[in-house]
Amino acid sequence: MGYYINLEKISTDDYRIKLESSYLPPSRLILKDKLDERFGYFKSIGIKNVKGLIQILKKKDKFAELSKVDCLSGEYLTILLRELNSTLPKPNKIADFTWISKDTIDKLEKIGIKNTEKLYDKVKTKTDRQELIITEKIPDNDILELTKLTDLSRIKWVGVTYAQILYDLGVDTVEKVSKSEPIDLHARINQRIKENDIFRGTIGLNDVKILIETAGELPLDIEY
Repeated sequence: MGYYINLEKISTDDYRIKLESSYLPPSRLILKDKLDERFGYFKSIGIKNVKGLIQILKKKDKFAELSKVDCLSGEYLTILLRELNSTLPKPNKIADFTWISKDTIDKLEKIGIKNTEKLYDKVKTKTDRQELIITEKIPDNDILELTKLTDLSRIKWVGVTYAQILYDLGVDTVEKVSKSEPIDLHARINQRIKENDIFRGTIGLNDVKILIETAGELPLDIEY
């Protein structure tokens, strides 16, 4: 297991089924059109899994070829690649968790841990965390909080601010997010945003459903 979902293990058939039932933002609803035809074509040219699909779409010459296929288009393929890439969210920088002690951040950066992906393998078990606490003289509460923030950062579209909101609400692990009730979590998130004036606007119910659905796809490797 690892920080990300193993895309090699998600077949094109599985991904087609996932898209069919997924909550998608309006700008990506095109992905639900002609699913059988489009993914049938991908299979016919030997694309077996999501990793292979990403690889071929990232090649400019292959992308250009595919965009000329009758059931595909450049617009569709561009949006599909964006959706596929979002399954591997960019890690959050440890330094951006500004409420964590600067001394803790400096100690982690000194040993090469600058983002949540780098931290992940160092905090997966209680033994791993204890070793980090002892060898680097980092407070155990900082390590546990960063472990949970790292866990949350693996979810699609969860940046530093979103991770902090979820952590503060006590929905502080991937497993807890995955087991949340959408309407309840949606209300709690927006109440938190409003009460603490975190930013203008609100997070939509559909976005919270995507959050919960995506959390449910991640491996639960971290031992609490």
